[in-house]
Amino acid sequence: MENAIYWESQEALLKEILEQYRLIGSKVREGITRSVEGARDVGINNVICECSNGKVGRPSSCAKCFRRRVVEELCEKGFNASLCTSKWNHTSKMPGGRHEYIQVIASTQGRKKKVPLLIELEFRDEFKLAKSCKEYSKLITLLPQVFIGKSEHLNAIVRLMCDAAKRSTAQQRIHLAPWRKRNFMQMKWSAYNSEKRLLHHNQITLTKLTQQLLFRPPPAAAALKVA
Repeated sequence: MENAIYWESQEALLKEILEQYRLIGSKVREGITRSVEGARDVGINNVICECSNGKVGRPSSCAKCFRRRVVEELCEKGFNASLCTSKWNHTSKMPGGRHEYIQVIASTQGRKKKVPLLIELEFRDEFKLAKSCKEYSKLITLLPQVFIGKSEHLNAIVRLMCDAAKRSTAQQRIHLAPWRKRNFMQMKWSAYNSEKRLLHHNQITLTKLTQQLLFRPPPAAAALKVA
């Protein structure tokens, strides 16, 4: 009974968070979504991706090149878009890592102040477990495939999903991988993380790219160490 109440409350809370998420910046989100879909639909024949993945064909076949293509599309549509990379060191409590995502500086409806929006192109995949209970799997299906939103909604979702992942693995008596724990997950989008120690944050602003440059790694930006 207690277990059922927990999952019902988590589902209700997630739906409430997502409802607030959808209401804020809906018009901006629609424009960004069109650019994402436009980048996904672009077909480039007989092109070899020059990043370390070395895949052939559409830019969406390589996650790294797809992110660059999305930034290019956004810049072409007049958005202030940038490609960001978060890096953090290994500690006794969690492994080190690196994560790349997109940021757009936009004005939401009724606001003159610029608001940073984070774009995660494969948001659901960030929370998937190799083995999970059916209740946790249902929460995954409620998440947007592409997250386009503010820090408070991102952090609220991360807290809820990481707690649910811990509950799911405990129910099945299996170990929760360190890369699915809350501290590690928050570091992925560290520009929005209040715990910024051990963080190096690189931000690369991309302008219009040629087809050739699209498949070439961007020039390295100087690392900015955040205390």
